[in-house]
Amino acid sequence: MVKRAAKKDLDTLVNLAGIMWDRHSVIQLFHEFSDIMAKGDTQFFLKYEDEIAVGFAQCRLRHDHVKGTKTSPVGYLERVFVKEGYRNKGYAVELLEACEAWARENGCMELAGDCEIDDKESFDFYKAMNFTEANRLICFTKAL
Repeated sequence: MVKRAAKKDLDTLVNLAGIMWDRHSVIQLFHEFSDIMAKGDTQFFLKYEDEIAVGFAQCRLRHDHVKGTKTSPVGYLERVFVKEGYRNKGYAVELLEACEAWARENGCMELAGDCEIDDKESFDFYKAMNFTEANRLICFTKAL
């Protein structure tokens, strides 16, 4: 079962996100996700197996220019995560489908997303879900 997450689900979301981003504290993630939810342009989804939360997705509405898109707003897939041991069961696809439906409900005609250039697992997921690569970007910094 996939359900839309609400404020009461923050602890569940944060615990899942903490697995993915183990360098972030639970408190940091709680505040970040709480702030994101308060803005109202983002929806989190939770995937359950036998009443156990095993994954989540985050999708938001973007009104700025999104590379490779032609319309606005654009649904933007911020992240999809499924716990180890629950992968390869179609759960990420279910979470993506929930994000797609939410984006359509909010007037979007396109869905976009991104991944790090060396993140082969995410790249392969996007390609398998029929996303078209729109751009590659490498960012540089220099101390002054």
